[in-house]
Amino acid sequence: MDLTLEEGKFLVRLARESIHSSLQGKRMEVPPVSGRLKEKRGAFVTLTEEGELRGCIGFPYPLLPLAEAVARAAVSAAFEDPRFTSLRPEEFSKILIEVSVLGPPEIIKVKNPRDYPKAVVVGKHGLIVEALGTSGLLLPQVAVEWGWDAEEFLSQTCMKAGLLPDMWLTREVRISRFTAQIFSELAPGGEVVERKLCESKG
Repeated sequence: MDLTLEEGKFLVRLARESIHSSLQGKRMEVPPVSGRLKEKRGAFVTLTEEGELRGCIGFPYPLLPLAEAVARAAVSAAFEDPRFTSLRPEEFSKILIEVSVLGPPEIIKVKNPRDYPKAVVVGKHGLIVEALGTSGLLLPQVAVEWGWDAEEFLSQTCMKAGLLPDMWLTREVRISRFTAQIFSELAPGGEVVERKLCESKG
């Protein structure tokens, strides 16, 4: 079941407060929550600064209560994303925070790997590719932001996993799709909206 906008706002604020606490050398305690915020859900937190990615980490699978998953992912995105240096205190007021709440991943089953693109709706699905002991995940909004079609999305997810881009055409991979509900700040620490993506097939 979808979250309300108020629940989404709470999660984005929680992400920001968790990062702020870490910058101050404190560990933030997740406040008591109820209902859907207590359910185990996958979640990712994405940080951007002046339009550029600054960190993105999360939990693909529903292992933690949602509020806790968001708080942990926020701190990891700010300080533990290996692609970036740790967030500096002076950057805190410049970053935009986006929280993606994931639906459960669903393995895509096809008779012929060439049929994978037909099962992927850009703007609706995120992808997880698993093969050879490695895995890669891309959120639904990534394909929209880069203007990819389904084939390119599959190839880019393979590369995220450290695989060759055409690995999805083999039978050695397991590909899962998932949906996400996305809540974004319009300005650092400002208004939060639910972000809707345009869907396109193929």
